[in-house]
Amino acid sequence: MPDSPIAPRLQASFDRQTMMATFGATLVSASGGRAVISAPLLPGVRQQHGAGHAALAFGIGDTAAGYAALSLMPEGREVMTAEIKINLLSPALGERFEAVGEVVKPGRRLSVVRAEVVAITGTLRKTIAILQGTMVPVDPAP
Repeated sequence: MPDSPIAPRLQASFDRQTMMATFGATLVSASGGRAVISAPLLPGVRQQHGAGHAALAFGIGDTAAGYAALSLMPEGREVMTAEIKINLLSPALGERFEAVGEVVKPGRRLSVVRAEVVAITGTLRKTIAILQGTMVPVDPAP
């Protein structure tokens, strides 16, 4: 699926996420039950061996899965993670990272989601983490 236009409400929601700003992350696309987030490997998100911290992979993977779910929600709704599991497959070594979130099964009360996080160096792509979880629709914060 090629990159899709981002609905203004999804972009506005993403822009309110200070953690994504800390990671230098951008919402590349979000629509039709799929979302893509990209983030560079910044000096402030490395662990003691110089690789990206697991929190980076978890953060962008969870967020991509959440925006995939939100892309299927009606106007006036938001989502929150009810639970999510991560498998770290390889050290987060790369110039930047990309998380692709997808809805496995949408629902009115629960949506099952998954995400894959890849490390990118030049044209080389390596999967470093996979996530699977459940998103729950919520009312927007006041």
